[in-house]
Amino acid sequence: MRELLLDAEGFCTRAQVHENLARTFDFSADYAYTLDALYDQLCACPPTRLTLRHAELLVDTLGMYGEFLLRVIAGVASENGDLLLNFE
Repeated sequence: MRELLLDAEGFCTRAQVHENLARTFDFSADYAYTLDALYDQLCACPPTRLTLRHAELLVDTLGMYGEFLLRVIAGVASENGDLLLNFE
């Protein structure tokens, strides 16, 4: 199982979040930087433990979009045993 760390501190825009997700998870080049595309990519990822630091800052900075983003990640983790999610 691969271990990944995503620190949300310093993310100011949706694009920054998606760029970091794409880099961290090594998403395919056709990743569309949308919540639907994020869901699809996370569902297809190999067994992974993701530690998400400062998740609350996503909501503070991005508002409802930050909440939706966290719901997508948490939803995939609850549906798919290959993605384990930890919050720090």
